[in-house]
Amino acid sequence: MYLRRRNYFDFFRDIYKMESIDKETARYIILYFGNLMTGVERLALRHSRSTLKLDGVENEKLTKAYYKAGWLSSDLEVLNLLKDGDDQFMINCAERILKENSDKVFLNYCPNCGRLARTPQAKQCRFCGFDWH
Repeated sequence: MYLRRRNYFDFFRDIYKMESIDKETARYIILYFGNLMTGVERLALRHSRSTLKLDGVENEKLTKAYYKAGWLSSDLEVLNLLKDGDDQFMINCAERILKENSDKVFLNYCPNCGRLARTPQAKQCRFCGFDWH
């Protein structure tokens, strides 16, 4: 049992040294560790989400209201973060958070199947059903 647990932790310790992360892990990091984002990254995320909400809407008044409220941005720095698309922005942002704050980010992996749990506090795997309470 001790040997299995030791190998498990060694395996996931190496994950912090990954060069690239997937969309699911990026979403997890931004959702649960968004407090580690920079101010510009937060504005870019807000702009990205607002753009998705306004997708297909032709209402100019609504668009102006979003700009006035700060939900949409015309700042070049914000728009440059989003130039490669929303998914790539989230991956880049999550990689930066993981690189600069690896001691504060906890990726909660299932000890049985090795997949990422739904939340950092989860004690049951949503994929294999394993319970580690």
